Amino acid sequence: MTLYIDPPTWPGHGRLWSHLVSDVSYAELHAFAAALGAPPRAFERDHYDIPAERYADAVALGAVETGSKDIVRRLTRAGLRRRKYVRP
Repeated sequence: MTLYIDPPTWPGHGRLWSHLVSDVSYAELHAFAAALGAPPRAFERDHYDIPAERYADAVALGAVETGSKDIVRRLTRAGLRRRKYVRP
């Protein structure tokens, strides 16, 4: 099982956030997030939002550090990318 996490550079709610993804399945992603202790509400479409203070925990649990562009590439290549709906 390989999960990927980008650096905590995304601001929101007074914190910085990372994205945790799987390039295999959502089941793998949910299992890893549960082991990490991430709440279900942290799941957004195709990734979990992980606060900066939990980044090291995710890496220690086995998440591979990578860049944000690589995260999107892996999700897209695996067919797991779920974009936000944009009105025409």
